[in-house]
Amino acid sequence: MGNFFEIAGRLDWSPLWISLKTGVVATAISFFLGLWAARKVIKMNYRAKSVIDGLLTLPMVLPPTVAGFFLLIIFSRRRAFGMFLDEQLGIQAVHTWLGCILAATVIAFPLMYRNARAAFEQIDANLVYAGRTLGMSDAKIFWRVVVPTAGPGIASGTILTFARAMGEYGATSMLAGNIPGKTGTVSQRIAMVIQDGDYQTAGFWVIIVMLIAFLAVFAINMIAGRQMKNIRKW
Repeated sequence: MGNFFEIAGRLDWSPLWISLKTGVVATAISFFLGLWAARKVIKMNYRAKSVIDGLLTLPMVLPPTVAGFFLLIIFSRRRAFGMFLDEQLGIQAVHTWLGCILAATVIAFPLMYRNARAAFEQIDANLVYAGRTLGMSDAKIFWRVVVPTAGPGIASGTILTFARAMGEYGATSMLAGNIPGKTGTVSQRIAMVIQDGDYQTAGFWVIIVMLIAFLAVFAINMIAGRQMKNIRKW
């Protein structure tokens, strides 16, 4: 235990803060985009739904390095779009914290989208019809009826999205790089110290990541358990 605290005392904690900040921002973006996309997709016809759903889910099944490659091509300052962002708007994604956010969002977004869509599809349509009968607008029905009813599924998706965004490595390394104190995340730090043969430091960071992952899974189980408890009451 003493060795554990000794390692903690001499560590640079910036990778953890960068990972946490990236996870929070990427989760917030994925949350609203995921709800919006799930709402739109479930209203589409079967063919359109199959195509759009496949595109939105694609980052979840592709290797992260492939997603990172496409992001690098899009946002590189040698390409038209990246050059426009840099010269006209002063926005740079390559080797910046913005790159960390973009990479984490792209990789984690499908988890939010899929969980939100699954939760929305289980909602009783009569609740929506009742809201319309009461004169509620579609926006009010969505935020006051649909979202609260799908709350457990959305909450689980949000937690999973945060955990995935915080632990992202492949796409982040390609787009944002590994700049200490700027874009260097916990996952990148683990890979770097292992290459240097520092297994003690790597083990410390692994323990930190495992604790955060456990807390995420624990939170999901608590939400699911509470939902099952409410179902039994009925």
